[in-house]
Amino acid sequence: MENSGRNKSADKAPNGDPGAGADPDSSTGSVAAYSAGLVFALLLTGASFWVAHSHSLWGPGLPVGLAVLAIAQMGVHLVFFLHISSGSDNTNNVIALTFGILIVTLVVSGSLWIMANLNANMMPASAVMEMQR
Repeated sequence: MENSGRNKSADKAPNGDPGAGADPDSSTGSVAAYSAGLVFALLLTGASFWVAHSHSLWGPGLPVGLAVLAIAQMGVHLVFFLHISSGSDNTNNVIALTFGILIVTLVVSGSLWIMANLNANMMPASAVMEMQR
């Protein structure tokens, strides 16, 4: 058995949290990973501005193209900066992220539904003005 001279328990703080004593060369927090994430985020941001200000996309397809670039940027942030992956140790993170997406989807879709229902059921402004006379 070979001893590398390194104590594995020294990588964890006294409370068991791998925070301050963690290996700086690990894949979840390396400078190269953050730099790659920064480059990807900057490229996607630049691509979004370029698509919005040029005529490279067909006019009605512009919102779809920008939505695709926005979703790609969210993916870059999740993977490179928040370290959300499909590994077995990230199960709770993925479940929390999925729950957050569900709640945001319910709030946004519910708000849109309420606004559409109000728009369909409210009196026109001219009828309201006639009632005030």
